Amino acid sequence: MRKIMALLVPLALLAGCGQSAELKPRAGRELPVAPHGRDDRPSANALLEPQPQASPERSVELRSRSEQRKDDPFDLPPAG
Repeated sequence: MRKIMALLVPLALLAGCGQSAELKPRAGRELPVAPHGRDDRPSANALLEPQPQASPERSVELRSRSEQRKDDPFDLPPAG
């Protein structure tokens, strides 16, 4: 058991470190062409940022306490 822990702890620490330098394409490769209607090419970091459609804001507040559900007219039993 100690041998396993002695192996897992350094691997977990190694997994936590990473490169934080600016991203660049590999040697001999280029970034994708500019999207249609845009004059400049977005950078690698700009391409990694999620678009607003990818992570929309919540439009409904979460319930803070238990409440009775209203009757749902579309909650029908399966056709049988």
